[in-house]
Amino acid sequence: MHAITIKSTIATIQQGAIKADGKFWLTNTDIHFAPLNAQFGLGPYMFARCEIVKVSKCSGKVSGILPCTHDAIEIVLKDGNKYQFIVSNPIEWIKLINQ
Repeated sequence: MHAITIKSTIATIQQGAIKADGKFWLTNTDIHFAPLNAQFGLGPYMFARCEIVKVSKCSGKVSGILPCTHDAIEIVLKDGNKYQFIVSNPIEWIKLINQ
């Protein structure tokens, strides 16, 4: 079965104070993030949708501390790892991922 892209956008991954812009897309089976500059070490990432236990809205932060935007989502995996992405229309992304 081939993966079908459901939605894609440019997004920012955030881990603490470190951020990287890249392409973020959702398929029928996975979520992908490919950084525009791989030298930061933030990606590429691929998460199987069946490994996701929670997707929720969160805040993007300046320096990893001060909230600067509410247009972000946090993805929690079964292994406990958490990934935050700043995206436009986070509620729409949450609904699509949870389908």
